[in-house]
Amino acid sequence: MRVAFDSRAAPDPRGVGRYAKCLLEALRDTAPEGAEISETHRPRRADVFHSPWIDGALLRSPCPMVVTLHDLMALKRRSEYLHAGARFRLRYLAAQRAVRVIVPTHAVERDAVKRLGIEAERIVVIGKAPVASMYPRGEEEILTVRHRYGLPEDYLLWVGGLTHPEPRKHVAQLAATPRELPLVLVGPAARWAHELPDVILTGFVSDDELAAIYSGAHALVLPSDDEGFGLSTVEALACGTPVVVCDVPALREVLDGRATFVECGDLSRLVSVAQEAHRPPPPPPPWSWADAARATWTVYDSACGAALPGPALGRGLPMAAPHFVD
Repeated sequence: MRVAFDSRAAPDPRGVGRYAKCLLEALRDTAPEGAEISETHRPRRADVFHSPWIDGALLRSPCPMVVTLHDLMALKRRSEYLHAGARFRLRYLAAQRAVRVIVPTHAVERDAVKRLGIEAERIVVIGKAPVASMYPRGEEEILTVRHRYGLPEDYLLWVGGLTHPEPRKHVAQLAATPRELPLVLVGPAARWAHELPDVILTGFVSDDELAAIYSGAHALVLPSDDEGFGLSTVEALACGTPVVVCDVPALREVLDGRATFVECGDLSRLVSVAQEAHRPPPPPPPWSWADAARATWTVYDSACGAALPGPALGRGLPMAAPHFVD
């Protein structure tokens, strides 16, 4: 089997890039005998093409195509993506033509069926996982990152992309919520993030630094009112850090029994519960990138013999932009 894999997203430190990078590495490590995988977004002489992000989906793929949909926020929350252009609408039309669609949770599967009209038989749920470097770090490493980024001894933590404001993530509201512990925001940050009150921004950090920052945090907080998976939550658990989140379907699916849930929008309660969190938290779900890769190879195998969907797809699909999940 010859697989063409669009790896252009891999350098992005946010969720889509982490997914593409981790999955590609695991695919190489778990490749069945005789299988080949090449990095390209222009598949030629391949048996199957995998676009791990919506931006890489092709309207006319020369071979069976697999697309990963991390969420469908742009279709669910159209008023928040008014800057979108027509080319993004075509990406969703292309995703509809994939012979197999990978999603990280059943919550996203339901959205794909409802919003894109993709048959459930073409959708496969394959979860994400912490990278191997996400494990509890010792006091020396924790002290090092504290000094490097000016972090306090005890703090609440949020991890994700801050390159543009996203209303569903409620980062600005979280920053404005009264609290006793300082709030540290980790991730690439644009100018707007530097105007948030009473927060500490680290900018981009390496995986080892991130693991130490997780390990030194009192708790991870996630105030989002919608998520496709919530990768930072399982990373935090892998580092021994308690997690407090808003109760949304995907997070409940991934974290039930492993995190504390509060009602969406109640950020005062979110902060209060996080400040009262105790270690150790439960471990993350027992799922690795190797498990995800083996499941993905099975998807490739089934895609090779699958019939292409018909052309009459996408009628009535609203204009929308793709979304990078954190």
